[in-house]
Amino acid sequence: MNTTDKSTKILAIVAGILILGGFLFAGAAFGKTAKEIDASADAAMARFYKLVKDGKEVVAKSKGMLILPNVAKGAFIVGAEYGQGAMRIGGKTVEYYSMGSGSVGFQFGGQSKDIIIAFMSSEALKEFRNSKGWEAGVDGGITLISHGESGGAITAMANNPIVAFVLDVKGLMVDVSMKGAKFNKLDMSK
Repeated sequence: MNTTDKSTKILAIVAGILILGGFLFAGAAFGKTAKEIDASADAAMARFYKLVKDGKEVVAKSKGMLILPNVAKGAFIVGAEYGQGAMRIGGKTVEYYSMGSGSVGFQFGGQSKDIIIAFMSSEALKEFRNSKGWEAGVDGGITLISHGESGGAITAMANNPIVAFVLDVKGLMVDVSMKGAKFNKLDMSK
């Protein structure tokens, strides 16, 4: 490999790291208010009910729902994803969370999507809420459900304690993986 190729790769990696850092810090620094998160969560749930045939039944059977509207992802070799949302139990917001993840690899583009996570067991919900920095794939698994599944979401959910629906994807990337996504409780008292 010649010096020009090495320099180009190093420059691309540095640019990716800067994009990733700026993306994550901007998300944290310019966080939404509780009122803004709740309004966005209401809109995401309206889309959920419209797109998921048995969405109302999913909500009724769940012990809690984490609604992350308009989760943004951007990538140029290094990717970053960030969103803020509301944890609802019995239809009422009880806490607010952020979700962030990073990745490295051949990737370029940006997208926005709604992520609705249904906790189907009290134990899974309790573990999530009591953790400090819960990570998908490490602290617990999340089963992704396609809203187009024949037989409906309830059938597809089977005996999974945590299921997620990724909806309303907009942008140039198509990525629905949640492995490595880290969830942190937000302090909205500030």
